[in-house]
Amino acid sequence: MIDFEQFDALTFDCYGTLIDWETGLLRALDTLLADVDVAPSGDSLLELFGRFEPAAEHGAFKSYRQVLVDVALRFAEEFDLDISGASAEAFAASVSTWPPFPDTVGALAALSRRYQLCIVSNVDDDLFAGSSAQLGVGFAQVVTAQQVRSYKPEPGHFHEVLRRLDLPQDRVLHVAQSLYHDVAPAKALGFTCVWVNRRAGRPGGGATPPSGAIPDLAVPDLASLVTAMGLD
Repeated sequence: MIDFEQFDALTFDCYGTLIDWETGLLRALDTLLADVDVAPSGDSLLELFGRFEPAAEHGAFKSYRQVLVDVALRFAEEFDLDISGASAEAFAASVSTWPPFPDTVGALAALSRRYQLCIVSNVDDDLFAGSSAQLGVGFAQVVTAQQVRSYKPEPGHFHEVLRRLDLPQDRVLHVAQSLYHDVAPAKALGFTCVWVNRRAGRPGGGATPPSGAIPDLAVPDLASLVTAMGLD
């Protein structure tokens, strides 16, 4: 059992945890791949994204916008499409319009009454600004890939948020959907972790690579976490 009273702050991954990135991503891919004769299944597209994104992030740091342009070009190559630079840029820019999950705004409001809320996200500052406007709360700290110049599962986000909060990791609860990007590195640093298993009951890992990381608690959504904390 987790003693929720021990924490002063909650850190959140954003895309996949707060923002419904699979819905947003598939909508953006529908537009990008509109000329594909036989459209693959949504899960197949998500699995391809789960391969293409880490490959695009490998090597010298580049902005997440550029990572997604690279991903768009990899999709074009996969499906033998000739896409314009403008189409690839539009795919990348779509991140800021992806919708929150239905329970996100209410859950964040409830959690903010007890905890400092923070973001640790593989994104650019300007792209997150569009998402933040949909989330309905202010965040004590926002740590992005642009700021730390690395992508989770590298540990830079976690070191930086602890530095800014001036808290030890045992006073911070990390909440995330991705075992690969978040739970594995956070657990390695000594964080207590809640896995928000947004794909509960669905096969496969969707757009995230597989991981054997074991969280301290698994919930199907944020509303369930609020209930577990006694804040509903």
